[in-house]
Amino acid sequence: MKPTRRVAVLQSSYIPWKGYFDIINDVDTFIFYDDVQFTYQDWRSRNRIIANGSTHWLTVPTGSNIDRLIHEVSLPDPRWQKKHWRTISQSYAKAPHFRDYRDLFEEIYLGHQWRNLSELNQHLVTTIARDLLGVKVDFRDSREYGAEGQKLDRLLDLLAKAGTTRYVSGPAASSYIDPLRFQAAGIELVYKDYGGYPEYPQSHAPFRHDVSVLDLLFQTGVDAPAYIWGWRGLTAAG
Repeated sequence: MKPTRRVAVLQSSYIPWKGYFDIINDVDTFIFYDDVQFTYQDWRSRNRIIANGSTHWLTVPTGSNIDRLIHEVSLPDPRWQKKHWRTISQSYAKAPHFRDYRDLFEEIYLGHQWRNLSELNQHLVTTIARDLLGVKVDFRDSREYGAEGQKLDRLLDLLAKAGTTRYVSGPAASSYIDPLRFQAAGIELVYKDYGGYPEYPQSHAPFRHDVSVLDLLFQTGVDAPAYIWGWRGLTAAG
């Protein structure tokens, strides 16, 4: 019997919400699926923070051309970096733990010119997961595997080449995934449940779960993992 190898496959996202990192924490290998179609005005290039008491979109300018794969999206104009950092720093200057992470994010936004969306997203996700949330996971890029086929066939080929025994999927994928195909491939299919996240001290009411993980980090610091996955153990114990 081969050992369990838990794998998740997601397109890279810009400063994603806490649920994205919850999936990462559930697996042994997390694969960025960036050799697929880029979707304009989607989570690939934007996310929300809380600014002045309401949600505010931070959008990386990518142009309107959708005839590209995610890893082909270039970022020719770097001016957005300074604007995003200014908005983030002004919005969270008074947050309890902003100073704990200010230097790290300031270096990301002001110390390097990002010319590719996929590289930017992957760097932010891996840095936050490993360095700030303490997740021990093997990050890979789908291009390493040379997956073949289209849509679900391609995903299954990618999972087979990654040695997957358990696939952790976001719940939205249930609309197009065929469980029987996974069963035939010998891969256990698990849908992530995003329900039950506890609220944390947020700067303004009403509470919003659907914002970037930056909000959680700046408000709770090293306790952030407890609000993403640590609470489940406490609930079970209680």
